[in-house]
Amino acid sequence: MSQRTLLLLSQDNAHYERLLKAADLPYLRILRADNQSDAEKLIGEAHILMAEPARAKPLLPRASKLNWLQSTYAGVDVLLDPDSRRDYQLTNVRGIFGPLMSEYVFGHLLSLMRQIPLYREQQKQRLWQSHPYQGLKGKTMLLLGTGNIGQHIAHTGKHFGMMVQGISRSGRERAGFDQVYQLPALNKMLTQADVIVSVLPATRDTRHLFNAERFEHCKPGAILFNVGRGNAVHSVDLLTALRTGKLAMAVLDVFEQEPLPADSPLWGQPNLIVTPHNSAYSFPEDVAQIFVRNYIRFIDGQPLDGKIDFDKGY
Repeated sequence: MSQRTLLLLSQDNAHYERLLKAADLPYLRILRADNQSDAEKLIGEAHILMAEPARAKPLLPRASKLNWLQSTYAGVDVLLDPDSRRDYQLTNVRGIFGPLMSEYVFGHLLSLMRQIPLYREQQKQRLWQSHPYQGLKGKTMLLLGTGNIGQHIAHTGKHFGMMVQGISRSGRERAGFDQVYQLPALNKMLTQADVIVSVLPATRDTRHLFNAERFEHCKPGAILFNVGRGNAVHSVDLLTALRTGKLAMAVLDVFEQEPLPADSPLWGQPNLIVTPHNSAYSFPEDVAQIFVRNYIRFIDGQPLDGKIDFDKGY
């Protein structure tokens, strides 16, 4: 079998090179591009890219030998616009983010329900004062997205005694969920949901899914999490909903524009928590393991795991 050339295009190149060399994969030559000029010099040699999507995008027109691009991230929407190339196999990383996403959602949720920040403030003032709170048991969580990440969060919700409902394209039953519905049922489900969590990918159907009309259906005390893609939430409409009490609270890890501009009004909204797209990192050890498994499938001519359908967007 002829040699295959892999080009690494990531902020973690050195780490990936170490991990993949240790795996001693057959017929694989590994190249690294740590800057733009290296990338432009080497791109024509690569049969395979292991890359952050935004770094790979401008190089694709010159990747004349490209057969397969393994994204180091879950989100590949930057490679899916209609005028982008589609004559190669694109795979993303999946199956590794469920535990991290679950920690993020329930870390924030428990902190809010138990008013932990308030008690930290009171401690500074040496103030002994208790406040009423509610537990999670019996509360309803609505998850938009019922794949690996959604299922992990659902199981955690069940552990806390929550009723867990899901929304997915198919509406098929999934482990950890009490019920799963299709998107047309969303408004009805929102009227029952105490906690709403979007783990949706970016597709045409999900753009501004949460807008002013949608927020009208939310329970006034509801908490909204967006840990999927930023474009699912219309940020101006969200601010209005938070200011008028249509929603009690929002926790956003993803935004339409990232980094979130310093002059964005989202920063200053008291009942909104902003985090810098860090709910679930792609740890190189996990991503390298996915690549190793997929490379063996690739040289054997087998279907690759995590393959993206360019039309569906996931």
